Amino acid sequence: MPDNAHFYQPKDGHQLEHDPFNSIIAPRPIGWISSKSLSGQVNLAPYSFFNAFNYHPPIIGFSSIGYKDSVKNAADTGEFCWSLVTRSLAESMNQTSAAVGSDEFELANLVKGQSKIIDVPHVAQSPVVMECKTSQVIQLQSASGEDCQTWLVMGEVVGVHISKIALKEGVYDTAAMEPVMRGGGPSEYFSVSELQKFQLFRPK
Repeated sequence: MPDNAHFYQPKDGHQLEHDPFNSIIAPRPIGWISSKSLSGQVNLAPYSFFNAFNYHPPIIGFSSIGYKDSVKNAADTGEFCWSLVTRSLAESMNQTSAAVGSDEFELANLVKGQSKIIDVPHVAQSPVVMECKTSQVIQLQSASGEDCQTWLVMGEVVGVHISKIALKEGVYDTAAMEPVMRGGGPSEYFSVSELQKFQLFRPK
């Protein structure tokens, strides 16, 4: 690393206009998570800390800063859904990030899709949906063992819906679905296109 690099210790602050952490670890897939409370209240919210963590069984997870409804519902009922955010759904996704007491599906003019395995609706307009059974809810800790007010929710994928338009000769076409990902700063997002694709094959 060159001597003129900007170095900081997070505990002392970054000394920049905006925290660079989210911009560096980017772009990140968006965890558009739907869940249902024990009383039947449906919740839909996007999480920028989201990814896949295992093949067999398939496990995905999202991290919530604060013990929010998505965490509580996933813990209480043992279920949640993930819906893919595409470029055409980006504005709707953004609307569901608002802290409101009303139904986020109705707020963003989204249709509730009926899941097949679990009792949680998903975004019907999304071309890819994963139904999940909650496998772990973990409160994060610092290196010193201090509890963070952040919870990681992991779920085993028990059902996958893929629109046929997303499949070409049996292969899922990532670029064709134009997935939206979170960047840094207060408003940066990215999408994927065929022009950005390149291939690397693993060495044997």
